[in-house]
Amino acid sequence: MWFKNLQIYRLPANWGITLEQFEAQLAKKPFHPCASQDMESRGWLSPLGNEALVHAVGGQWLVTLGFEHRLLPSAVVKQEADERAEELAEQQGYKLGRKQMKELREQITQELLPRAFTRRRRLFAWIDPVNGWLVVDAASQSKAEDLIEQLRHSLDHFPLALLRTERSPMSAMADWLAGGEAPAGFTIDQDCELRSIAEDKAAVRYVRHPLEGDEVKGHLEAGKLPTRLALTFDDRISFVLTEKLEIKRLDFLDIVRDQLGEADKDDAEALFNAEFALMTGELSHLLPAVVDALGGEIGGEASSVSTPDPAPALATADDPPF
Repeated sequence: MWFKNLQIYRLPANWGITLEQFEAQLAKKPFHPCASQDMESRGWLSPLGNEALVHAVGGQWLVTLGFEHRLLPSAVVKQEADERAEELAEQQGYKLGRKQMKELREQITQELLPRAFTRRRRLFAWIDPVNGWLVVDAASQSKAEDLIEQLRHSLDHFPLALLRTERSPMSAMADWLAGGEAPAGFTIDQDCELRSIAEDKAAVRYVRHPLEGDEVKGHLEAGKLPTRLALTFDDRISFVLTEKLEIKRLDFLDIVRDQLGEADKDDAEALFNAEFALMTGELSHLLPAVVDALGGEIGGEASSVSTPDPAPALATADDPPF
C-alpha cells in the first residue's frame, strides 16, 4: 500500500463526521458490475476486500472507488454497421441515410454490449479527518475528479477545497534553481523540466543531470520556468513537484521501508496496515513541509458542497511520462 502520485485537497481540520457516518453514506453507492447495457459502472469497494468500505488505521481512513468499463471499440461497431448497411442497400436499392446509419450503430451497440469484455480498475484516497487532508493516488487532477465527484454524490455534506499556497510552485521552483538551494528539509535532485512562457512553449528536460550549473540558470534568464522538479524530503521521500501542486513519482526510500522489518510478511492484512500507517505517517510530515516551502497555505474555509452537483468536464488523457 504505497501511493505513487498525490492530488491534494483540503478538508476542515477536525472534520465533523464519524467513521460510522462516513461509511454509512458511502454504502448508498456501492460498486456493482456493469449491467448488460451499461458502458461503465462505478461505486465504492472495500480496500481490503471485506465488508468495510472505509479502512481505518490509527485514525487515518482509506477508501477505494471501483470502476468497470466495457471494451467495445467504436471501430468494431462501425465495421459491423457498414457491413449491414451494404446488405440493406442491396435489398432496398438505395443507401441508408445519415439518420438510418445512426440508428443502426445504436442498435449494434446494444447488441454487442452484453458480449463485450470488461476491464476493472481501482482508485484509492487517503483521508486524514483530524488534520484535514484528502489525497487521491491519481496521475492527474482529471482522474482524481472521478473519485471527488463520487464523494459529492455519496456524502450529505462535503466541505472540500483545493490546496492553495501563497507562492505558486512554478515561482518557488524557479527561485530554488536560480539560488541553487532547496528550502529547509529538502534537496534538489537531478530531474527537471523547464518550459518557455512564450507562444512557442519551448521546453527543456533534464533527466539524471546536475541542475546547479550555469546552463539551467541561463534557461531561467531566457524566460523558461520550471514545470517539474525532482526533490527529496528529509532523506526519506523522493518525488517530483509540478506547477499544478501535484506530487508525482512518489518513492519512499529504504530508510522508510526498512521500518517494516518486523511486520509479518505472511499476514497480508497486517502488512497492509503496517504499510498504510507508515505511509500516512510520512506524508503527514511531507505535506505541511511542502506547504511551508511554498510560503504557507492561503487562509479561508473550504467551500461547502452539500448537494451532488456534477464535477466540471475535464480532459482525461494521461499525462506524458516524465
